[in-house]
Amino acid sequence: MNKFSSILILLVMMSINTFAQKPVEFVIETSYGDIEGFLYDDTPLHRDNFVKLVGEGWYEGSEFHRVINNFMIQGGHNKDGVVDPGYTLPAEILPTHLHKKGALAAARMGDQVNPERRSSGCQFYIVQNPNGTPHLDNQYTVFGEITTGFDVVDKIATVKTGAMDKPVEAVRMKVKIK
Repeated sequence: MNKFSSILILLVMMSINTFAQKPVEFVIETSYGDIEGFLYDDTPLHRDNFVKLVGEGWYEGSEFHRVINNFMIQGGHNKDGVVDPGYTLPAEILPTHLHKKGALAAARMGDQVNPERRSSGCQFYIVQNPNGTPHLDNQYTVFGEITTGFDVVDKIATVKTGAMDKPVEAVRMKVKIK
């Protein structure tokens, strides 16, 4: 086999493997409807952590605990209100993953106490603003995006809130990997 044939076979095998990998898809079920999307493969630490937490039931019955209309909706506590699983994740901030409407991103502590921009082990938010939130680009790890349920995100974003932007009536979720 000549060098050209070997390279061609290698390229074909890499292409088949690339196309065979299906992105991890998720669904967030709420009383307002379902939000569906997928996780990015190039943020593997965040992708795998989200899948792990879903598998453990972390988000089962948990709430969107911070909602700001024309900005984002945030969840991540477990159903018992635990806000932290006891670890953070290294940042996987990529310039190609922008804070467009529907972006799924990891919350984190501010730069003053978190200069490495490590992500919360469980807290996430979905960008709701129709123009995105470009001021957050390259500041937080965006690790997925929604594909359907934009109207659901909009409905949740407009619920009545109280102190610390917490919905007055709980907006609960169940998260599943498809």
